Amino acid sequence: MYSFMGGGLFCAGVGNILLIVSTATDYWMQYRHSSNYMHQGLWRYCVPGKCMTHTDSIAYWDATRAFMILSLLACFIGIVIGIMAFIHYSSFDGFDKTFAAGILFFISCFFVLLAMAVYTGVTVNYYGKRYGSWRFSWSYIMGWVAVVLTFFSGIFYMCAYRMHECPRNSNSR
Repeated sequence: MYSFMGGGLFCAGVGNILLIVSTATDYWMQYRHSSNYMHQGLWRYCVPGKCMTHTDSIAYWDATRAFMILSLLACFIGIVIGIMAFIHYSSFDGFDKTFAAGILFFISCFFVLLAMAVYTGVTVNYYGKRYGSWRFSWSYIMGWVAVVLTFFSGIFYMCAYRMHECPRNSNSR
């Protein structure tokens, strides 16, 4: 049980770091415009030598930002509850902290998956038709890696919960 929880905490910790870096950095997409390479993130876009804040409130950027922030919060709270379950912190005995952490990791995975899907769909449809020389960049890729890590965090915690619950259920018969 503890190896599953340790693996889940490791994946969640790395996933949360990747979520922070992915959300905060400006390399979600790179493109070439007027023989210059430019890049943009969720908060800023950069031309050679200068970065500027996105001033337009474009719905897909707002949705992607919101889902990434919600994912960060769910993952962070899941880590805190996962650590409490790992060290057998006795507060809140009314619910199983292992199960709650697993659910929060799945919620985090769902939110980051929504963010990545919204950004991918709109970017491919918009930039794919207007610009020939563009590509997703490393901040975007980190977001997809965070999807996988938060998903496996949830799997590990659900396995730990199941291992913890099975002996109780077999003793009650």
